[in-house]
Amino acid sequence: MSEPKGKFKSGFVAIVGRPNVGKSTLMNQVIGQKIAIMSDKPQTTRNKIHGVYTTEDKQIVFLDTPGIHKSNSKLGDFMVKSALGALEEVEAILFLADVSEELGGGDRFIIEQLKKVNTPVFLVLNKIDKVQPEALLPIIDKYSKLHTFTEVVPVSARDGNNVTTLLEQIGRYLPEGPMYYPADQITDHPEQFICAELIREKILQTTREEIPHSIAVEIESMGTGDNGVVNIGAVIYVERPSQKGIIIGKNGAALKEVGKRARHDMERLLGSKIFLELWVKVKEDWRNRESVLKSLGFRHD
Repeated sequence: MSEPKGKFKSGFVAIVGRPNVGKSTLMNQVIGQKIAIMSDKPQTTRNKIHGVYTTEDKQIVFLDTPGIHKSNSKLGDFMVKSALGALEEVEAILFLADVSEELGGGDRFIIEQLKKVNTPVFLVLNKIDKVQPEALLPIIDKYSKLHTFTEVVPVSARDGNNVTTLLEQIGRYLPEGPMYYPADQITDHPEQFICAELIREKILQTTREEIPHSIAVEIESMGTGDNGVVNIGAVIYVERPSQKGIIIGKNGAALKEVGKRARHDMERLLGSKIFLELWVKVKEDWRNRESVLKSLGFRHD
């Protein structure tokens, strides 16, 4: 894609919503490649993920924020503050709601936060593939009674239905501006960050026990060997020895499966063969230890 000619529009857009309403799925659908991890467990996203969508006439930089929820740890506090802080940095806010679930206290809490900002707020009703079309109008009416939304756009982030319309609507609210990132760049996060997130995603997908928020992943080494193979060494941190056993599994089977799945996605991401080594270490109560949180990248800008 060549440099933009004429009037070029650009800006930042935050994606907010209750945990597990499909924020990461929407951004991955827009970008066309996995940069945010997906899981059926809530509160999967921990950092603001910057996804970059560029066309000939506009560039939208998306912030996929952690789900806004009632916090019970310092990590949780970080996630909520990160999400609310994003509302002050953007040209538009996409408030995602799951139409397959009832409007709940979490939605109402977020809407109350949205009332405090002057930024245009879109109501994006996600998962329309799960309801009958005639059910949408009553749902829109329920949300519209709580807040005056700038636009209302029903979508299916998973299938891509109406996502193009959403992008066109966003474009109407962007100011004229520069191309912040090269046209072929889809995220501002380093490859190490995305690789760590891919490993964490595979743990969330393969582990059914209640340990998803007790894990963190750190890439300790990453480099290309003489044979062109990218060598990656990563540590998975847990809070208790019992969790270490769950992640490793019988005869190391669970950890091997995590590595196999993560390596597959990394090879697609990097376009190279991957040699991946994983270790599991215990850091007791790491989610409430400021020094550990900072070392793992959980810090406020």
